[in-house]
Amino acid sequence: MAVPLAFFGLFFAYPVAAIVGRGLKTGAGWQFGRIGEVVARPDIAGVLWFTTWQALASTLLTLLIALPGAYVFARFEFPGKQLLRAVVTVPFVLPTVVVGTAFLALVGRGGLLDEMWGVRLDTTVWAILLAHVFFNYAVVVRTVGGLWAQLDPRQEEAARVLGAGRFAAWRRVTLPALAPAVAAASLMVFLFTFSSFGVVVILGGPSYATLEVEVYRQTAQLLDLPTAAVLTMVQFVAIGLVLGVHAWTVRKRETALRLVDPGRTTHRPRGPGQRLLLAAVLLTVALLIVLPLGVLVERSFDAPGGYGLGFYRALQDAAAGGGTFLVPPLEAIWNSLRYALAATAIALVVGGLAAAALTLPQTSSGGTPSGGRFVRGFDALLMLPLGVSAVTVGFGFLITLDQPPLDLRTSWILVPLAQALVGVPFVVRTMLPVLRAVDGRLREAAAVLGASPLRVWREVDLPLVRRALLIAAGFAFAVSLGEFGATVFIARPDQPTLPVAVARLLGRAGELNYGQAMALSTILMLVCAVSLLVLERLRPDKTSGEF
Repeated sequence: MAVPLAFFGLFFAYPVAAIVGRGLKTGAGWQFGRIGEVVARPDIAGVLWFTTWQALASTLLTLLIALPGAYVFARFEFPGKQLLRAVVTVPFVLPTVVVGTAFLALVGRGGLLDEMWGVRLDTTVWAILLAHVFFNYAVVVRTVGGLWAQLDPRQEEAARVLGAGRFAAWRRVTLPALAPAVAAASLMVFLFTFSSFGVVVILGGPSYATLEVEVYRQTAQLLDLPTAAVLTMVQFVAIGLVLGVHAWTVRKRETALRLVDPGRTTHRPRGPGQRLLLAAVLLTVALLIVLPLGVLVERSFDAPGGYGLGFYRALQDAAAGGGTFLVPPLEAIWNSLRYALAATAIALVVGGLAAAALTLPQTSSGGTPSGGRFVRGFDALLMLPLGVSAVTVGFGFLITLDQPPLDLRTSWILVPLAQALVGVPFVVRTMLPVLRAVDGRLREAAAVLGASPLRVWREVDLPLVRRALLIAAGFAFAVSLGEFGATVFIARPDQPTLPVAVARLLGRAGELNYGQAMALSTILMLVCAVSLLVLERLRPDKTSGEF
């Protein structure tokens, strides 16, 4: 736990505490009474209520729509599966402002639905919920599907032989085994929607605001740092409670599972029922994911002089943005890839160590459990960056990492460090269910035969979790490419990332700026799709033997 604790303490707890301290501490001392004053305000109470219920609704809707997709990707083989898996993950790396803009083109004034049927959903909560499902669909598919693909189907088949129906066998055998992965995916979706920013701003308009939106408004627009600090603390406490409940309930449901090679669990769809399920999932992906992405691509080619590459050519010129950039926006592609690779490496090391620490039995020398509360607190700590305002983290970096020996303001590593904070929770939550499902007797047998702890990990755990490790690397790389909230404050003007460049272009008026933003977003989408497709090719080969 030492390395993850040091990493989170230095690059998360310290910056967040510093920014909150500046907001609540004055010359007369700490102003804790302001917390009750802010929370009691009717407008803030409304923000808290909307933040909570829309996050719950978004999580339930995402599970309802994405769980069939998780099953299809885990158990079915069909042409184009790897490409489709990459396409499904693309929305997760898009900046939320781009997601909001793509959905606005579909459901807003003059959008596709408005032109065809006269239906508008912008400034309604339905547009927000649908955009959240679009954004988080891959979280459920890849997190739950990663474990589902390794569950031994013979256990469910045995229940059916004993008289259980198909649904009863799934509910009593498979669902309990999937519970840790489902809970982990639900938690990640809830945290992302609880702190939603760009989607709510664009699709909700002035009628709706989450805590993240209100923190940004109080900080950047009203310059009311004390109120922003209070809201950050409220968000921090709320997320801490959610993570505490999650760690307490999920731990009780985790048991050792019989894991097999995914190659033994997949098959071609059999019968009309499975073919209908596959068709329904493909239709869902087409309408929910491919259609908004298609609108994004179409707008990137819709130049003033007719369809063409005009917006893409303009990306090569720094002056095309009207002074927005010190370098051509096209250079943001290399910056993003460089930062994302470094952030992925950091997240895999920190997250892998954390997941391994959470997997090891916490016992005293007498064989009795010890440190259980500390371990659950450590587990919750790893998830806090997903629920704390990225605006707060970005400002915290600027005011804390500015003095030797940690004067990193001019260092390129500052951006990967901020991105890794968001990537670590995905590494932990993806690897943890699989690590905890490994039969501990395998480790014990290796240790009895003289293997060192490192060799036990290399020869017992690693072969079992390498698929989960690749999935975790894909998630970390994806979220690093699309991270915006903290990066926008710390990225150097001459080294912008793709999301920062898109936001700068969207923030300026003019058709050329808007078209360049769509072109950069399309490039980001393609880079992500290619990267994830390569990752799928590098996953472990399918064999006939059990893990």
